[in-house]
Amino acid sequence: MTPVPPQGRGATIPFGAWLAAMLACGGALIFFLFAGMNGHLGVPELVVCTICAFLLAGYILVIGYIYGDARRRGMNAVLWALLAFFAPSAIGIILYFILRSPLPIYCWKCGGAVFNGYPHCPLCGVNVTPVCPSCHRAVQSPWSHCPWCGVKVA
Repeated sequence: MTPVPPQGRGATIPFGAWLAAMLACGGALIFFLFAGMNGHLGVPELVVCTICAFLLAGYILVIGYIYGDARRRGMNAVLWALLAFFAPSAIGIILYFILRSPLPIYCWKCGGAVFNGYPHCPLCGVNVTPVCPSCHRAVQSPWSHCPWCGVKVA
């Protein structure tokens, strides 16, 4: 699956998740308000119900964030969102944040996704990270020597 770069501010959570969270929270609040007006609920119960409505909206937004973030990282977004939704006691959410892939960088020439550890863009072949002149493995910029073969890196 190809990673999708974010399209703007707050683009990690899809619009559908925002809409579902607002509708769920608004619907729950209207339901509890009518139940309170009919005398079925007192003030403490209405406060608890309001808190529950906002927690439901927050849960929906977390699932939306997991979907958007997994998609951005090139992971199976639907699978992770379903796991986070159906796994009990938030185990799926915790697993996602432990096991998620690192964010890819994007090639300065063609815009293709370059995953962690790739020294060259797989689409156009341009060098995106420094490489060792001897073994051609990726090295980080502050290193003075290659950790695999020991050759001095410029």
